[in-house]
Formats: sequence, structure tokens, C-alpha cells
Amino acid sequence: MSKKPIFHFEISERKVLLRLFDMVAVLLTLAVVGVVFEFDYFKINADYWNWTLVFLIYLNLFASIFELYDLQKADRFDSVIKNVLLTSSLTVLFYILTPFFTPSLPANRLQILFFFLSIAGALLLWRFLYISLISSPRFYKRVLVVGDSFDIKLIAESLQKTDPNYVVVGYVNTDDKLKTKFQKENLIRFEVNELQGAIEKYHINEVVVASAYQKGLMLPLYNELSELLKKGFPIRDYTQVYEEITRRIPVQNVDKDFYKYFPFSRSNQNKFYLSVFRILDILVSFIGLIFCAFILPFVILGNLLGNRGKLFYTQERVGKNGRIFNILKMRTMVHDAEKSGPQYAQKNDYRVTKFGRFLRRSRIDEIPQFYNVLKGDMSLIGPRPERPVFVKELSELIPFYETRHIVKPGLTGWAQVMANYGDCHDDSLEKLQYDLYYIKHRGIFLDLSILLKTLSTVIFFRGQ
Repeated sequence: MSKKPIFHFEISERKVLLRLFDMVAVLLTLAVVGVVFEFDYFKINADYWNWTLVFLIYLNLFASIFELYDLQKADRFDSVIKNVLLTSSLTVLFYILTPFFTPSLPANRLQILFFFLSIAGALLLWRFLYISLISSPRFYKRVLVVGDSFDIKLIAESLQKTDPNYVVVGYVNTDDKLKTKFQKENLIRFEVNELQGAIEKYHINEVVVASAYQKGLMLPLYNELSELLKKGFPIRDYTQVYEEITRRIPVQNVDKDFYKYFPFSRSNQNKFYLSVFRILDILVSFIGLIFCAFILPFVILGNLLGNRGKLFYTQERVGKNGRIFNILKMRTMVHDAEKSGPQYAQKNDYRVTKFGRFLRRSRIDEIPQFYNVLKGDMSLIGPRPERPVFVKELSELIPFYETRHIVKPGLTGWAQVMANYGDCHDDSLEKLQYDLYYIKHRGIFLDLSILLKTLSTVIFFRGQ
């Protein structure tokens, strides 16, 4: 029999726990160090509350940028060490460089080292305890899935990939025509009459239903689930769980009645939100274009040596409401890269030059698109615009693909910071799931999350 879990922390609860104890651990350590070593650079009291506030803002900002609240990375101590050192270094650096809001540098510069070591040491100790205790199997959520004609292995992998503490123990298959063998994946198949006994034996925390009543949720199973509901046992819909955990919409499991239960975000029609967002687009575009003008001589020189051809070019893309516009780009591929016709860009694409690869990895090749943002063809955040020929192809293959065009395309987006680089149908489907999630939940907090994750993507040179 499996070990009984104490209780389970949900994703949002673990993120709050991490953020809260990061602050508590660091402030407590700084207070102790201040007393023991007569450390007076950073004081925590009512007279200097503004120092503490500024410090916590920097700490939370850089911890978010360096992915200390990414649960997949928070479970691996090797990733935690690197991200903690980066977070501590940038927090200390910015704290030192803003003396108007923070204390002046101490006469004894050794206190700066104490300051850094206290922050890094406190974070590393707390995160080690988190991995050893909170991320242990005793806090995993144990789930049983009910469904018909579904890929249980795919469901288990997609949920557990996003939330390492979410474990699918077994399943009840409501479609007798589907023969499944999952012994290698350690997923147990239960019969309907074994459901309540399995919940007690395997300490199941939740039942996830991935089957409609008319399609396979037969009366005996329906009655079993009703009994569990009467006892207060949590039973949830698969699409709701999938969306909550993976933060994308499972369009491949949605039928033609999709729009009946797809409540688009009110922000898509909120004039105040859209106006503020447009002002932000304009301000950031000006800054981006000024930066582009500053680095342009170096890029032109690199292009002459590495690409030996025209630097800028335009390409047709599909914008809001299906309107075609010309996107401005920097050339990163060899001349006549598409002489045999339009092709998807691929990971490690042989057509990309060495200098072009640098432009892509650093995202410098996308800076000219600030011109499109300034014009209003694009926005700072939104689904990435695709070429018309590929939109037509993907719309025929993927359900609801055209839905991504109800908002402006973006320079960055939820799919860009969450999904891997894609060059096939399955990757396009995954990106669409993220795009639809953004359209459904669009708002200021999700936008800020995307901007912070974009900084992480650029800093760590992830992507193309």
C-alpha cells in the first residue's frame, strides 16, 4: 500500500509559500547577522521601513526573472543554486545603485559581502528544506482519471510535466472498445465497482473526469461519483484541471461547442485596459527603436561580414481579424532561403547563418518589429503573427486556430515564453493552446508575468 499523503499544496499555494518564505528567510537572516556582526548597512525597523520595502521589491522582481518560482526548476537544487546566485547578485547590485531609496554605502565595504552572503545563504537553506520536505512524495496530489477513448499516458505526462507534485495513480476507462496497457507507466486500471475502494487504498486526493455522460459515463459510474460527491470528495472536470495546471486550453479535447464555455477575457473589450496598453506599446516602441538605432551600426557591420546581403526585409503576416500586414525583420538566413517555397523555420535550421543565429538567440532580429507595434499592426504582447500560407494550412488541421486572430499579434506572448521552439503540427497545437489561454485570461497580471518571463528568455538565450 502506498504511503498516505499528509496534504497537498496546490500550484498557487506553493508559489505563495516560496515567495513568502523567501522574504521571511532573508529578512530573518539579515536581522540575525546585523545583531551578531554589528551589521548596520541594512536595518530592519520602523525608522527605515522604506529600505526594507525597496529591498523586497528588488528581491521579488529578480527572483521572478530568474525563475525561482518556476515549480519545475524549484524542485531541482542545481537550477536553484544558479538562480539564487543570480537573484542575490542583481538584488544587491540594484540595491547599491539606488542610494536615493537605500542606505549609503558603509565605510566598511566588507558589509556588502556579508549582505550578499546572507541573502544567498538564507535562500539556499530555505530552498533546500523546500525540496527535501515540501516537494517530497508525502505532499504529492494523487489523482484518479475517468475517461473514454483518451490517451491516459498523455494526460498523466502533460499534467505532471507542469506540476511535478501531481501524480496520476490510475484510471477508469469507460470505453470498452479501447484496449489499454500501461503497466510500464505504473498506471493502474480500475473497474467501476473498485472506485471507492481504490480511493481509500491508494489515498487518492481527487477524481478527474475526462468523459461526457452521453459519451461514456455510464449510469453505474455516474452513481459511484454521485456518492463520492455526497461525501464531499473532490471531483473535477478534466478540461478545467488541465487549464489550471498547464495554463493552456486543451483544444484537442474540445468539441464543436467550444464557444459555449470559452468566456473571453473582459480585457479584450475593456477600453481603459486597451488604451493603457496602447500607450505602453507606444512608449516601449520608442525606447526599442532608439535602442535599435544605437546598436544598428554594429549590426550592419556584423551583417556585412556574416550575412553579406540586405539586412532588412518585410514579410506578410496575419494580424487582428485576419488583416494582412507587412512585418519588418532583420535577415538571419542565407540568400534564397525559400527558393523552393515557404518553409517553417526549424530548430538548428541549416539556412540560418552564424551571425543570424546570434541575432535570433539574442532577439535582436525582432527589434525592428517595434516599428509594427508603433504603427498599430502589432502589440507588445499577444499571439505571434503567422504567415498567411501557414495560417491557411494550420486552420484546416487544428480546431479553432483562427480564434487567435481576435486580438492583435504580439512581439512576445504567452506561447513564446511557455512553449518550446516549434516546427511541426504538434508544436503549433501546443502554442495555440497557450495563445487561447492568453485570450481567455488576458489582463494586467498575466501581461506582467509574460514580460518577466520574456526577460528570463532573453537572459538565458532560450528559443531559436
